[in-house]
Amino acid sequence: MHVNRKPRRRHSEEFKARVMAACSVPGASVAAVAQSFGVNDNLVHQWRRGRGFSVDSRVATAPVLTTACAPDFVALAMPATLPAPAELPPAPAAPVHVEKIQLELKRGTLAVSVAWPLSAAADCAAWLRELLR
Repeated sequence: MHVNRKPRRRHSEEFKARVMAACSVPGASVAAVAQSFGVNDNLVHQWRRGRGFSVDSRVATAPVLTTACAPDFVALAMPATLPAPAELPPAPAAPVHVEKIQLELKRGTLAVSVAWPLSAAADCAAWLRELLR
């Protein structure tokens, strides 16, 4: 039994070049770029490896502006001047004892020592899980 399938789409070299240019933007995610152009990210990864895409300098240098990958600029108000030293709060008289998680990690020649506040133990666990992946 033969199942009717959609015909395979053929993308122009110009389209592929626009997708590749969008992928080369710093911080761009291949999956997000592929989704914004309506193609599968596995296909874009193949094009990046050189399968099905020939680099044409005339097309590859065309600028591409996509709003999906570009972060928005956020302007923050800064104080005009710093407070005078007399206006600063007084320093604590005695050091405050804070319970902490102490981690010492060694991998090859790299050694890292981290002190994490006990009040943020969940954040420490998430960071450690990502680090050890």
